[in-house]
Order: sequence, then C-alpha cells, then structure tokens
Amino acid sequence: MDVHASVTVVLLFILAVLGFVFLFFFVGDLRKNRENMEKETSFFLGSLISFVINFFDVFGIGNFAPGASLYKGLKQTDDRLIPGTLNVACTIPVIAEAFLFIHGVRVEPLTLVSMIVSAMVGAWVGAGFISRLSKEKIQLVMGVAMTLIAFVIIAQVTNLVPVDGTAIGLHGIKLVIAVTGNFFLGAVMTAGVGLYAPCLALVCLLGINVSVAFPIMMGACAYLMPVASIRFIKQNSYNRKLALGGNIFGTIAVILAFRVYLLISGSLPSHALKIIVICVMFYTAISMFYSLYKEEKGRSKHRDIE
Repeated sequence: MDVHASVTVVLLFILAVLGFVFLFFFVGDLRKNRENMEKETSFFLGSLISFVINFFDVFGIGNFAPGASLYKGLKQTDDRLIPGTLNVACTIPVIAEAFLFIHGVRVEPLTLVSMIVSAMVGAWVGAGFISRLSKEKIQLVMGVAMTLIAFVIIAQVTNLVPVDGTAIGLHGIKLVIAVTGNFFLGAVMTAGVGLYAPCLALVCLLGINVSVAFPIMMGACAYLMPVASIRFIKQNSYNRKLALGGNIFGTIAVILAFRVYLLISGSLPSHALKIIVICVMFYTAISMFYSLYKEEKGRSKHRDIE
C-alpha cells in the first residue's frame, strides 16, 4: 500500500469516528427534546429540500446556498437558526460524499491533510462565534458572504479564475496561503455559506488541477461539519426537525446522485447549474438584506412611538 492509499484509509477511518461522535450528540439531543420538535416546520418539505440540495451537491454545485434560500423562502425556520441547521442537516450526507469520492483522485497527502485540518479549526472557532450572534448580525454576515461567493462563482464561469492547473499538491508559500485561506473558509462556512466555490477558486488560483480540488473540498467539508455541528447542537442553535430529515433523506440523495454521476461520467452541464446557483445566492443575499432592513425600520418606528 503506497503513502496515498495509507493516508486515505486513515483519513476515512478518522472521518467515520467523527461521524459516529456527531451521531452520538445529535441523536442524544433529539431524544432529549423529542417533545419539543418545531411545530411550524414541515418534516416532509424539509426532507424534500434536503434531498434536492444534496443530490446536486454531488456534482459540485453546493448545498448551502440553495438550502438557505429554500429554508428562508418557504419559512421553515428562523433566520438565526439557518447556519446551524444547514451544518447539522448536511453532516452525514457530506460524510457520505467524502467516502464515495475522496479515494478516487490522487492528491498529495500533505496538501490534503493540512487543508482539512485548517478548515476544521476554522469551523470550531467560527461555530462558537456564529452561534452567539444575534439574528440581525447573522443576516448581515450571510448576506455579505453570499454576495462575495456569488462573485467568485461568476469569476469561475467566465474563466477569470484559472481552472487548468496541473499540480496535485502545494508547497512553500502556496501551501501556507492555501491553509490560511481554508481556515477562514471553514469559519465562514459555519455562517451558512458553502465552502466549495471559494475553495475551488483558491486552489485553482494556486495552480492545483481542478479534479484534485474535489477531494480537498469534500474532505474539508466532511471533517469540519461534524466539529461545527456538535457545537451548534450544544448551543441549541439549529432546527431539529429539519436536521433529522436532512440527514436521512440527504444521505439517500447522495447515494442516488453518485450512481447518476457514474452513469453520465460527470457530463452534467455544470456551467448552467452554477448560473442557477449564482441567481440563488443573490436572491438569498437580497432576502437577508431586505429582512434586516424591515426589522431595522420596525425598530425605528417603535423608537419614534416611544
């Protein structure tokens, strides 16, 4: 067994352990609060949302932008709970993606491991920070972050960001930049903003082959999400009903999507799908800013009355 294969086995073993630790906290919290499940949330609708967003996540589209938009647009949960809900609800599906994809592409172990670890640390720091923010600040953070990431995806679609690198690993200052960048991306992901698009842009700018970016993206997300989600669970910052349906039906969607991926050999028109994601991200950002504006306007009226 070569070094790459050995590292892959170790990474997937640790990931499985993280998955079981997450389930221990998640199932325990569900059992403790089984009488307090959110009445305003539709389990069927939430499960359908998770199925759709995780199905397309397999093709590199991302699940956080459409998930945030659908949760908000269909009024399934409070804006304050969207970041934690997305992280908790997508944890097992993304771990499933990592198991299906991470062993199939060769990437230098040092690059893969260091970027995964940096994203995990960023997620732990970010989850503690995000879970303490007010609803208004979360709306502002998500609105700004989604706008920025939408522009990153536009840069990819219009080829302003190079996607034809040949490297399978990074060294020296490039590795330092990648690790530092992934730390911040891991932290931002806990605000309900996906890591795929900015991580892809980052590693491609540094000369990584685009196919090598997939195990880096999926590995980073799969490792950081249990870490961040446990913190959201402990701080009661997520919607339990959405998270339950998300982990069950999102995982089913990933398995089915992977079979489709193998059948079509990745020939899905990703540019067209990315354009849809851009529209979704701008819509969500505008919705967040508009909600923030309405609440601030309401507070101003209340102060005027007093």
